[in-house]
Amino acid sequence: MALVRELLRSDVRDLTVVAYGGADLGLLCASGKVKKVIFAFATLDFIPLEPYFRQARQSGELEVMEIDEGMMLLGLRAAAWNIPFIPTNLGLGTDVVKVNPDLKIIDSPYDDKEWVAMPALKLDAALVHVDRADARGVCQIKGPDYYMDDWFARAADNAIVSCDELVDTEYFARGDEARYVLWERSQTSSVVPIAGGAHPSSCNPLYGFDVAHFKEYAASAKEGGYGTYFEKYIAGKSEDEYQQLVGGLDAIQQLPLPVY
Repeated sequence: MALVRELLRSDVRDLTVVAYGGADLGLLCASGKVKKVIFAFATLDFIPLEPYFRQARQSGELEVMEIDEGMMLLGLRAAAWNIPFIPTNLGLGTDVVKVNPDLKIIDSPYDDKEWVAMPALKLDAALVHVDRADARGVCQIKGPDYYMDDWFARAADNAIVSCDELVDTEYFARGDEARYVLWERSQTSSVVPIAGGAHPSSCNPLYGFDVAHFKEYAASAKEGGYGTYFEKYIAGKSEDEYQQLVGGLDAIQQLPLPVY
């Protein structure tokens, strides 16, 4: 989220965003920076619909590729493996194929079955937040859900990683710490230490998501709009100033972990 806030302060436009969307996607849509979205869902979890994405989607201002969650995983894997597509039965017999005319149905060379050819989702850049990283690009995620961050990193020409803690390489030689390293350091292009950088979303097990802030964010879509939220929390402010506005790093790190 800290990296997304930097994008919001920039003059970047006409983005194609590939995401399991949350407030990251909503903010980028509200700022007018998004041309196309490739997504499987867009939600704030306990608030079912991402409000600013919903507005952009309903207005018809976005090009979209709306696919199944498993299809997105296969698209990222195809990009990571440097192949043009992966065949799957996901989407067969559903409107996923109807609403995505670019998806191709192919015949199996081994039997009489048909398959959806899920194309590779090759990314120019992936923005990922991790628990810990070293300066060489070794990254660690200890939370129970990786959100496919490993495949986003592998599918991208440049994986830009923010981390809550920058550690020495020797850290990963202790105990079972290396077990939580999920992709090869050669896939990481740059590392940016930003403690609390996942706020208002969670970085389990370090901190949970900020329920009060998400409620304020969602309400802003109806009460003042994106401009009000942007001016209050992002415009002309550094990441440290943003965090001070939401209670500071200590408050972020005390946010309770979510229970699903």
